Amino acid sequence: MKLWTAAVIVATVLVGILAGGATVLGLMAPAAGAAEPGVAAVDPDLVRWAFASAAAAAALSALAAGYAVAQVGAAAVGALAEKPELFGRMLILVGLAEGIAIYGLIVAVLIFNRVG
Repeated sequence: MKLWTAAVIVATVLVGILAGGATVLGLMAPAAGAAEPGVAAVDPDLVRWAFASAAAAAALSALAAGYAVAQVGAAAVGALAEKPELFGRMLILVGLAEGIAIYGLIVAVLIFNRVG
C-alpha cells in the first residue's frame, strides 16, 4: 500500500471517529435549560436529532470523499506516469472528489442554522 493511500485511509477514519463522537455527544446532551425571555424554546429532541443528522451528513460525506479521492488519485498517478502533461486535468478531478466532503459540511451547517 502506498503512503498517500494509507494517509487518506487514516484521515477518513479519524473524521469518522470525530463525527461519531459528535453524534454521541449530541444524543446524550442534557435538555436545554430555561429559555431566555423573548426567545422561543427549542425542543431538546429536535436538537438531538439535528446533531445526529449533521454528524451523519459530515461523516458520510467525508467517508465518500476519502474513497473517491483514493480511487481518482490512484488512476491519476497511473495516468501521470504515462502522460505527465495531464497533471492539470487530474488535479481538477481529485479536487472534485474532495468537494464531496465540503458539500456534507455545508449541509451540516444548514441543519444547525435551521434548528436555531
